[in-house]
Amino acid sequence: MTDRTPRPHGVDALPQGLLIDGRWRPAAGDTTFPVENPATGEPLARVADAGAADALDALDAAVGAQPQWAATSPGERSRILRRTHDLLLERREDFAGLITLEMGKSLDEARAEVDYAAGYLRWFAEEAVRVDGTWKVSEDASARVLVTRQPVGPCLLITPWNAPLAMPARKIAPAVAAGCTMVLKPAPQTPLTSVALAALLVEAGLPAGVLNLLPTTGAAAVSEALMRDPRLRKVSFTGSTAVGRLLLAQASANVLRTSMELGGNAPFIVCADADLDAAVDGAMTAKLRNIGEACIAANRFLVHADVAREFTERLVDRMRGLTLGSGTEPGVDLGPLIDRTQRDRVARLVDETVADGARLHTGGSVPDLPGYFYPPTVLTDIPAGARINREEIFGPVAAIRTFSSDDEALALANATEFGLVAYLYTRGLDRALRMSERIESGMVGLNRGYVSDPGAPFGGVKHSGVGREGGNSGIEEYLEQKYIAIDAPADARTPADARTPALSQDRS
Repeated sequence: MTDRTPRPHGVDALPQGLLIDGRWRPAAGDTTFPVENPATGEPLARVADAGAADALDALDAAVGAQPQWAATSPGERSRILRRTHDLLLERREDFAGLITLEMGKSLDEARAEVDYAAGYLRWFAEEAVRVDGTWKVSEDASARVLVTRQPVGPCLLITPWNAPLAMPARKIAPAVAAGCTMVLKPAPQTPLTSVALAALLVEAGLPAGVLNLLPTTGAAAVSEALMRDPRLRKVSFTGSTAVGRLLLAQASANVLRTSMELGGNAPFIVCADADLDAAVDGAMTAKLRNIGEACIAANRFLVHADVAREFTERLVDRMRGLTLGSGTEPGVDLGPLIDRTQRDRVARLVDETVADGARLHTGGSVPDLPGYFYPPTVLTDIPAGARINREEIFGPVAAIRTFSSDDEALALANATEFGLVAYLYTRGLDRALRMSERIESGMVGLNRGYVSDPGAPFGGVKHSGVGREGGNSGIEEYLEQKYIAIDAPADARTPADARTPALSQDRS
């Protein structure tokens, strides 16, 4: 396979250091690490490898910039985000190529990610000027109640490798809109896109110290150093539930505000009355978007016994028609998984499930290709106790089980500690509403295999996290409410108000 894509931005021309206080600089000790192309296993570039000392330098910069940034007008923060949005779309092909090179997804999918990331920049550019408060007369008229919203303060943003542009944009945009300074720690597999995005924000006018970037292979040391420091006020993390639990425990020491978008185990329910054409189309999207490496990927296919055979045959036929290869090649449908560790994990999970008695319809073996590829795979007759029912697959594997009633489908769907998203296909309005309400998840795709939208609240319940990103609630994660009690002028009180001070004290 030949890489025909020009080096976006010129990969070699990207800054290779840490961004701290508006300056690109080497890590302490000049340490670096390589970034691989997962389609070939070959290195793309080397970037600076931050340590604990660099992390504290970045926090110093964020803390120093916070007062002036918080005082910047909402209009100016909005304009910076809008300029970044416009620059990003002007360089759509450059960013798409960069995403494909370091993450593996096809260029078409990478272009869609650029558009999705730009949507968050646009959405929060508009939200920046709509942060409001409230004013009212107190119940006893003795005071005026003023409620304002202020930025939380310096934030640690930790992003995953599977959406190297969209995930940083989804966190940076509301933080900028709210007036918070940031330390961004991207995943070590995909730091180059974050480097390019940070450079774009600086070009758009973001002041020095507002965004500080720390690529690192020492995530634990960097995060711990930052979260031990009482000057940090918030942590936002997207990643595994196991790591999220550790971060929540660390956040408790300084009572940090937290936003956690954690693991998923999404059920994809196909009822007997479903439109099977739509269900198969939706299954291909929900399962194979991002090569299956997404927290919202369909993980457990639950199909009514009456339509299971036909659904499976159609899905297998579609899966077999896909082409594996480097995402930079024309005609490629699925790129590689992110690295050898992930590829081998998916392969073991499939092998174990088949050994336990599942039936393999297509795929199921590592292809003879360079890089970290795994083929589209369909399994049926999944044993009830199989590990594949409990864990995120994070790969292009569809595991199908059957059910015979709505109650059974709901019981299977909810039999997990996770609750990020669920997909439901039915033609019945009553069934659609009833089952959507009973599914334990933060999001439901109803006759739709895709739920992500910058204008909608993204997040889960149970062990899938806390807080929401996007939508009207997304900026609230970066704002604190402040209540100011203002004593009412004496001539504004009614005669009965003369007796209210004692009553007010009793109520406290």
